Amino acid sequence: MTSLDGALADRLKRTADGLVPAIVQQHDTGEVLMLAWMDDEALHRTLTTGRATYWSRSRQEYWVKGETSGNPQQVKEVRLDCDGDTLLVKVDQVGVACHTGARTCFDDGLIDG
Repeated sequence: MTSLDGALADRLKRTADGLVPAIVQQHDTGEVLMLAWMDDEALHRTLTTGRATYWSRSRQEYWVKGETSGNPQQVKEVRLDCDGDTLLVKVDQVGVACHTGARTCFDDGLIDG
């Protein structure tokens, strides 16, 4: 059982597996860093510790950004979108955000139309 505030928990619209996508943004520049997933417990941990905590769909476990990479995210604010189905996590990113070593997960993703 999570300790997430009931009013907040009631507002969340989760996927079938109980997750909410979290868009992660550098708080002062607006740079979009990455997309991760949170369940109620990950969101609770993020809000109470100030350290970005996510749910790994591949490993089926919680992970705190930067614990192993040395590139932590200090959470400045968390917002819920108007539909209640996406979180915006504004952070102060230390070092790189992407597991590839790039500053953001979107550095190599330009799609030409």
